Parts: sequence; C-alpha cells; structure tokens
Amino acid sequence: MKPAAFDYVRAETADEVLSGLTQEGGNARVLAGGQSLMAMINMRVAKPKLLIDIMHIKELRQIERKAGAVVIGAGVRQAELLAWPGLAEALPLVALALPWVGHAQTRSRGTICGSLAHADPSAEMPLALVALGGEVHLRSATRRRRMPARDFFAGMMLTARADDELIEAISLPVLGEARCAFREVARRHGDFAIVACAAMPTPAGIRFAVAGVADVPTARDWPRLEGSALDDALNGFAYELDARDDVHATARYRRDLVRSIGRDLIGEVLQ
Repeated sequence: MKPAAFDYVRAETADEVLSGLTQEGGNARVLAGGQSLMAMINMRVAKPKLLIDIMHIKELRQIERKAGAVVIGAGVRQAELLAWPGLAEALPLVALALPWVGHAQTRSRGTICGSLAHADPSAEMPLALVALGGEVHLRSATRRRRMPARDFFAGMMLTARADDELIEAISLPVLGEARCAFREVARRHGDFAIVACAAMPTPAGIRFAVAGVADVPTARDWPRLEGSALDDALNGFAYELDARDDVHATARYRRDLVRSIGRDLIGEVLQ
C-alpha cells in the first residue's frame, strides 16, 4: 500500500524536532528506526502530516553511565545497545531480553526508545523498563520532565507522552551483580511474545513483571515467597492481568504461562 501524503524533515538539532512537534502536535510523528511506524504509515493506520527524522542528531545517539544509571538516547539502535561493552554488567536484564527483540536485521535499525514509544504490550523493552523501574525523559519546547515507567504506559500502544513532547532518552538503574531472569514464549523466535516474563531481586524480596497479557507491561513486588505462598501470589497476579483469548493463545494458556514461568524465574533469582 501507499502512505498518505506527508512532509518530511531531517532534523539536525533537537530544537528542530521540538519546533515541529509544537507546530503540528498530534499530526507530527517522530521517525527513529521506523520498524513499526513505517509499516503503520504504509497501511494508513497512521497518517501524519509531518514526519520528523531524528537519526542525524548526535546528542540523541549516546549511551552514558552516570549517577547509578545508564542513560540511553532516543537515537540509540537496539543493536548498538546490545553491542555496548558495559551492558551485561550494568543492565543484565536488558542483556537477557534484547536478543529476543525481533531479528538481527530489525535490531540494526530499530531503536530502544522507539519500541517504548510504540508501546506494544507484548514487546520486550517496555517490559524491561517497567521491571527495572526506569524513567522516560520527555522534552518539549518549554520544559523537561522525567516520568516513571509505571506511569508512562497508558494502554495498548498508548503512552502518557504529550503531543508536543519528544522522548529524549530513558534511564535504567544499574543493577551490578544482581541476578536477573527473563523468558518468553512466542510462535517463533523474534515474534512478539505470547507471554514474556522478567524477575529481579529487590531489597525486600522479588519483583516479577509480565508482558503480553494485559494492555501494558505490569510488575509486582513481593517478599521472598516459596511453596504455596508463591503459587498463590502468582495465581492471583495471573488473574489480575485480565487475560483474553485471541488468535495467538487462549486466556487460560496465558495464565498458565505466567504461573509456570514465574515459578521458574523466581526460583532462579532467589536460589
């Protein structure tokens, strides 16, 4: 299919991006990797009047470690983060999840922040952001703000970003030697997950996060649980996610995956 007509701007500075977003608001879209956006535009699911390409802005292509966090700019491709030397040590959960994002070809183009902006409830990077308790850095022409991951995802492919805001970067806390675990079930490796789960330790116990079931990735913090107490917590969480039947899986199958994968991952992290 052919997209509806739009204007294209190859931005050289962040100010150019913000100017376009201010002028066009919801009629403007930011182009980074374009792996999801261009397909939506070609199918006319999205019909922007203005497409703003940010991939030539050097300041948005940085990965920096500072103040106990890793800051990942809006233009950082998934393959670039996967190849970053400090990834496994600083962000072990992301190191586990990233190889499951699409395929090598799509990771060479797709961006970390682009996946978050798209907000597919089955995607791996939104799950990692929520599990780690990261922040999204938002910038408009008049202000900057940081939004916790739990507040950023507002629904299926819906975020709390205002129309005039750019996702400038995200920050993820450095975990160091913490033991993390990740697993997903999909039809084929590289497909969006039917269910994806992540687990990591917290000072008080364990955090368990799930994607692919509810409209947004969702996490729960529990004390150290074992045996029937863990089974009860996982069962309650599985039902709270309000799974639904679709062409890929039944609600029951998704709940069963949450329970079985959750038990394995939590045991792995707490051993």
